[in-house]
Amino acid sequence: MTPAWSIHPDEWKPLLVARGLRAFRADQILQSLYRDWIMDWDAATTLPKDFRETLKAEFPLRVPDVLAQTRAEDGTTKLLLGLSDGNSVETVVIPAKGRFTQCVSTQVGCAMGCVFCASGSKGLVRSLDADEIVAQVMTAQHLFASPENKRQGSGLCLTNLVVMGMGEPFANYDETLRALKVLNAGKGPNLGARHITLSTCGIVPGFAKLAAEGLQFELSVSLHAPNDELRSQLMPVNRRWPIGELLAACRDYTRATGRVITFEYTLVKGLNDSRACAEELVRRLKTLPSCKVNLIPLSPVDHRPDFQTPDEATQLAFLDILMKAHIQTMLRRSRGKDVAAACGQLRLRTAGKEGVGEAPCRS
Repeated sequence: MTPAWSIHPDEWKPLLVARGLRAFRADQILQSLYRDWIMDWDAATTLPKDFRETLKAEFPLRVPDVLAQTRAEDGTTKLLLGLSDGNSVETVVIPAKGRFTQCVSTQVGCAMGCVFCASGSKGLVRSLDADEIVAQVMTAQHLFASPENKRQGSGLCLTNLVVMGMGEPFANYDETLRALKVLNAGKGPNLGARHITLSTCGIVPGFAKLAAEGLQFELSVSLHAPNDELRSQLMPVNRRWPIGELLAACRDYTRATGRVITFEYTLVKGLNDSRACAEELVRRLKTLPSCKVNLIPLSPVDHRPDFQTPDEATQLAFLDILMKAHIQTMLRRSRGKDVAAACGQLRLRTAGKEGVGEAPCRS
């Protein structure tokens, strides 16, 4: 069996032919999957019943269960999705004027151990396959697309996708890239490459691999500190690939692709939010051809009560130093704080409740 949402639209015809099935059915399948947005093969009424039964057996639609759904006052909605093996992952949908952004996960848990991140506080359970990544988008489409959008088959309600949920995408590179290529495909969901952002904590070999793909995806790097001593405290990955090596990979990536990397920098009160940190960060980033910075005031997490959000004056002072150095910088306001929309928080809070949470890690 091959899960349907893991199949690139260009692969359907050869897959059908290899099974002795009629190739022209591929276009009907793609219409059903990515224009009618079906969640069950029985809903593909343009296909004969016996063919639908074959699709169920050969190419199942693995629809995740919505175990929990929380909605913030600003409209941000977090979904906890149950997978077929009893594990669960989170995805967040973020509406804004003229935009509908979704944040998806690539792993159950995370092995990177960033100290302020809830996703990795219990370690890595397993990586997701491409089908399970695409299924997060399909579930959101099913829940949030407007009735008119669905009636007209006018396409995905989603306008932007960020791969910034649970897990490290470069640690699940092949399945993540397969999923993104499905979502980007013209005969698939047709989400533009420049509307897809892939985020990494800094696994250096992934930069060259992604550059070689020849794709136009945006790339974001979690930096969070201007020097190795501090970054290694916050992000254990820095001990393997320190800042100098990471920034060299970023320079090579920008020169090879022409794409501008965005650095994510979470501001933690009294830790990395000082004027000295801002000035050191400027010196580091000035070695790059170009870059952007997203400053993110910390969203406090239960497992680190000692980490707090800096006050607004401190945030603005940090921003001012970067802006005066002519580094394109945005101070990002976190969405969905009132429903714990930071990565991994809903999964942690529901783990252990009956019917919700994670299954024990399999050896």
